Amino acid sequence: MIYPPLSLYIHIPWCIHKCPYCDFNSHQIKTTLPETEYITALLADIDQELPKITGRNINSIFIGGGTPSVLSSDMIAKLISGIKTRLPVINNAEITMEVNPGTIDRLQGFYTAGINRLSLGIQSFNDSNLQKLGRIHNGSEAKEIIKTAKRVGLNNLNLDLMFGLPGQTVADAIEDLNTAIAYQPSHLSWYQLTIEPNTFFHIKPPKNLPNDDLLWEIQTAGQEYLATQGYLQYEISAYAKLGKQCKHNLNYWKFGDYLGIGAGAHSKITTNNKITRFHKPNHPNSYLQNNLPIELKILTNEDIILEFMMNALRLLDGFTEIEFINNTGLDIIIIEKLLQQAYAKGWLKKEDKSISATENGIHLLNNLLELFM
Repeated sequence: MIYPPLSLYIHIPWCIHKCPYCDFNSHQIKTTLPETEYITALLADIDQELPKITGRNINSIFIGGGTPSVLSSDMIAKLISGIKTRLPVINNAEITMEVNPGTIDRLQGFYTAGINRLSLGIQSFNDSNLQKLGRIHNGSEAKEIIKTAKRVGLNNLNLDLMFGLPGQTVADAIEDLNTAIAYQPSHLSWYQLTIEPNTFFHIKPPKNLPNDDLLWEIQTAGQEYLATQGYLQYEISAYAKLGKQCKHNLNYWKFGDYLGIGAGAHSKITTNNKITRFHKPNHPNSYLQNNLPIELKILTNEDIILEFMMNALRLLDGFTEIEFINNTGLDIIIIEKLLQQAYAKGWLKKEDKSISATENGIHLLNNLLELFM
């Protein structure tokens, strides 16, 4: 059997301060951080999941959160060392860690531990916007952590930036991009602030959010500017220099497999021609007491088709027939009629071996996906 590529995701659930827009599984630190116990639990978590992935290589590792950089560099070193003694990680695997400004003193230790790519949670360089977002860093600290990361050897950098902020103009958004590009990061995640359920902003939305017309103007201007600066858009909110796309996220979008360990971490694993999803207990205290997988679900063919399309059509290059066959285990003929409908509506196009959304299809992505429901 041909298995999809396999990645490893590790969730660190704590943060110093819960941002008002954040709907991730993150918990504000209120007592002493049980980092030793948590690393031990993560490695035990891998041990119990090994039978599901026997004989398969790990192609990328992503440590997300929360704020993973609240952990000491010694603990990150213990984690990565423990992973490599348990799992066959490919040579030169991309190992990403999310880091927020304020942990600048730990970057050298993270690099020594084996981290070779950072994703920095900048959001904006504008102090006023950062305050509105509830961030605990300022623009100067954001700039300093970028410079320090490069100085210690962490040159493969993603910068997270938001647009559509309260009171933001087109010029404001472009200024954030311009500041980021001055440091020549290899990758930019530039995405719109959205008001999600179960967040403080959902209860008390910020004032003066840009309307739809202004959001479209900001997005269009930003995309055009990034293209002129050599940052190629390859996904709805991801831009990279040539050859610097995020390998871990590409595996998600191409419907590859991933093992998730840690509080609330989700997994998608292919075994014996079946695709199974499961996740771990959300709260870190619950996870430390019991890290057994919960909500096991075997995907139906209908689930597989929709999930594949929801991910693959976020990519500007879309997918190939071979990728569909290998990563779903299904024959492409099963969706041929639906593809023809999408072609006829002008929502999908086929060029060479690639099937992707047209510009109209991207704008009407929800309508496009409804065809595959």
